[in-house]
Amino acid sequence: MDGILWRQYEGNHSLHIQIWRDQGYADWLAEETGFDCVEVKKAKIEDVKQYDAVLLGGGVYASGIAGLSFLRKHMDQLQGKKVIVFCDGMSPYEDAAIRLIVDRNMKDALADVPCFYCRGAWNMDALSFFDKSLCRMLRKAVAKKKPEDYEPLEKALMEAGDSNCDWTDKAYLAPVLEALAPCLSPKKQ
Repeated sequence: MDGILWRQYEGNHSLHIQIWRDQGYADWLAEETGFDCVEVKKAKIEDVKQYDAVLLGGGVYASGIAGLSFLRKHMDQLQGKKVIVFCDGMSPYEDAAIRLIVDRNMKDALADVPCFYCRGAWNMDALSFFDKSLCRMLRKAVAKKKPEDYEPLEKALMEAGDSNCDWTDKAYLAPVLEALAPCLSPKKQ
């Protein structure tokens, strides 16, 4: 899932927008914050830089956070804005694994941007034939290990198998909402 959430106050009302690719957490954030939703591929920096806060949510793919390229490209135009990133993936929350994702992705201009992790979902049906084949080959390789030696992603991959799994939970959004609290109207806090 990748997206961006913006909010700006103008007089007594607020302008806000959330941009996403996959729904799920984006829908829950919209429900909790009252922010509108728009797909990230439709995001234009000219519009974004009018807002005071930017929240980018992206899925974790091969340790990269989808959608960060938008922030990297435009971070100089977002100076002075409240910028927050959250990501979701199939791995269970584990401090060391999450630290690796953050260290790999949140560097240079993004080094001071808070990043949060939410456990996501696994939809084997949505994968291409090629990706399904790669996953099956990876599972065969992982199956040669002892289960107690699995990395968090390997454990999740073996647990999911060819099934669809959904580990999403609104509770993962608590730290994201806490970080957004200064940007929310009093009735949404």
